[in-house]
Amino acid sequence: MAELTPNMRLGFGAMRLPQTDPDDPASIDVAACCDMVDWYLSQGFNYIDTAYPYHKEHSEEAVAQALVKRYPRDSYLLANKMPTFLVKGPGDYEKFFQTQLERCQVEYFDYYLLHNMGRERFEECNKWGGFEFMKKLKAEGKARHIGFSFHDRADVLEAILTAHPELEFVQLQINYADWESDVIQSKKCLETARRFGKPVIVMEPVKGGGLVNLPDEAMKLLKDYAPDASPASWAIRFAASQEGVMMVLSGMSSLEQMKDNTSFMKEFKPVTDEELAILNKVSDILKASTAIPCTSCKYCMDECPMNINIPGYFSVYNLLKQFGSNNFPQMHYNRQAMGHGAASDCIECHSCEGHCPQHIKITEHLKEIARIFENK
Repeated sequence: MAELTPNMRLGFGAMRLPQTDPDDPASIDVAACCDMVDWYLSQGFNYIDTAYPYHKEHSEEAVAQALVKRYPRDSYLLANKMPTFLVKGPGDYEKFFQTQLERCQVEYFDYYLLHNMGRERFEECNKWGGFEFMKKLKAEGKARHIGFSFHDRADVLEAILTAHPELEFVQLQINYADWESDVIQSKKCLETARRFGKPVIVMEPVKGGGLVNLPDEAMKLLKDYAPDASPASWAIRFAASQEGVMMVLSGMSSLEQMKDNTSFMKEFKPVTDEELAILNKVSDILKASTAIPCTSCKYCMDECPMNINIPGYFSVYNLLKQFGSNNFPQMHYNRQAMGHGAASDCIECHSCEGHCPQHIKITEHLKEIARIFENK
């Protein structure tokens, strides 16, 4: 049975595979995928991650063609995820899992995760027996290691880990732009996983490509220090340097990206204090370019009669404007709305604006946010 390659902490995420038609995620270029898999394995790496919905449900089949049918089963580690967002009853877990085995043409997964956990998915998995199903898979040898991917606040992560110590690892969104984010909470979530002694697999280290296409001022900082280092290398090395991180997934889309990623991760060197200081400056540049200059002081919420999560919605809006739709802004908006009034619930009393130290025109921004995220 394959094990994690020592010190080879770069995982191949099959979420952004090369396509023959750039407008059709289902049009995976399998030949290009084969070249990427060949290079990846030849460099000593061995962890491939896929999921049910990736590429309009075609990623698993592409992995089967480019990897499973071409290499011995004990030469790689294959990770997959239960599509919790599609589960509507107890019987769905087995149904989806069997479909995934068939698509991937394997008899077991080395790492198997409950996909996209947050407060609502946690409640649903408790209701439908998702955690019991995961334990069953491990007992039967159909999932060698069980865990979950997570997009929510650190307090929710703590609740899941407290209730289910049988889960062995956590997959978190960690990158230097989200490190102190009130929405993503990369640092807080990592610290929570560490307190529970859970190894962490990193997703979105380059923030869906957002940390490759940096503002000119930020790019100059990186190039002045290390002219030959790609922006992706800075982001991935930052994530891999955090204590407790066992693997960093990179959703590579070309052989060129694959060769770049493997070049600096094959003989991984943690970021230095000097490099970290530069990344902090890059983060400051990104923050300065935010669309709404909200500092999350929450004075506005103290006076809001509709209990609208104004700072939370502003944070999601800023992420959308800075990095586009790659990091699931609608999902983050929905989770920020839980237990709060929607942006469209604003009654335009303007009480919030009278308490905003930044003098933000909150009411106008809420209308725009409601238009984008609620179609209102």
